[in-house]
Amino acid sequence: MKNMRRVRIATISIVLVLCVPLWAERQEKTAGKPAAASVAPAVKPGTAEMDRLKFYLGEWEYTETYPKSGFSPNGGKNTGVYTGKLGPGGNSLINTFHSQGPVGDFEGLLVMTWDAGEKAYKAYAFGNDFPGALVETGTFEGDALVFRSEFPVEGAKLKLRNVTRLTAPGKIESEEYLAMKDAPEALLVRVEAKKR
Repeated sequence: MKNMRRVRIATISIVLVLCVPLWAERQEKTAGKPAAASVAPAVKPGTAEMDRLKFYLGEWEYTETYPKSGFSPNGGKNTGVYTGKLGPGGNSLINTFHSQGPVGDFEGLLVMTWDAGEKAYKAYAFGNDFPGALVETGTFEGDALVFRSEFPVEGAKLKLRNVTRLTAPGKIESEEYLAMKDAPEALLVRVEAKKR
């Protein structure tokens, strides 16, 4: 038993003698480097762009004002509520909305994200009054977030342009314009939202 104890002590002593110079050398090599905790973690692509959309977060009451047009011959105002929240990992923004009034009953889902390949925002709108998804591409133009899309309707090309801006803390204004074929743009709807 005594011999086993001596062997263990001798083994531990040899390991310590061999490891101390290696440990000292490692300390010298890392002395000039900052500690891992003080190095900022790498920012994932699209984080800054998604941060610019955070003004949408929360619950909002809004009014849609429709001028007289082919879409709304009498014009009118609808009122509604929408909620904005971050999607998984903060890589998207999800807005749900519902408005009602003389112009109609509109319910939908809007998902916005940053497309690094296109260097632009993408928005995917789903609604109760149209099948599939409306896909839009957007960028900030000054302080306004501008989305554009085109799609065929009855043998013609319909162009949409949406301009949204934060006008004051807790207040958003958005205008949707449309143009059929090569006709000039016309205001389709103006939205004023106030955070709850």
